[in-house]
Amino acid sequence: MLTLHRVRGVRLVHDGELAEGHAVVVDGARLAAIGPYEELLAVYPARVREWDGVLTPGRYEPDGAALLEAAYHPDPREADELGGEPITGEALAALDMTDARWGASARRGLQRLLAAGTTALTGPFTRPAVRTAVRRSGLAELPGPRPRALTVGGPADFAVFAADGSALATVLAGRLVHRRR
Repeated sequence: MLTLHRVRGVRLVHDGELAEGHAVVVDGARLAAIGPYEELLAVYPARVREWDGVLTPGRYEPDGAALLEAAYHPDPREADELGGEPITGEALAALDMTDARWGASARRGLQRLLAAGTTALTGPFTRPAVRTAVRRSGLAELPGPRPRALTVGGPADFAVFAADGSALATVLAGRLVHRRR
């Protein structure tokens, strides 16, 4: 199914110029078209999603390995005991960290990254449970900082950001994986 994402504007590269009034068409996991909204609407019989923000390739997180393998993201059921923020250092060393606990922590950390508009991060990930969680998330694991761009035929990996910089939506391989409520 085709999806047309209508936004205030599109930035083809994260810090590039804003093409106001532009939109993107997603076909499966790929970008089918980028251009003025009215023109795309006339050509593509697509479901329309409207966002009050700017669509970009999304955030790149160069500290992905540290955020997921050197920090524990507490389960909400542990909030009374551990709080809600990531735990590092001596407090992390004092926890009984099994593979299952690392996997669950990584999934919660990945949810935070997706909610921030992250579409790519850097590894390598040495803990098997964390590596599995990253692969299943759909986030692109890059070896180092590289400029990311939105291109027709390229992957439908992008984020939509509000005027205050917060992420309204994150899309990976054409799937909406985060939407701010």
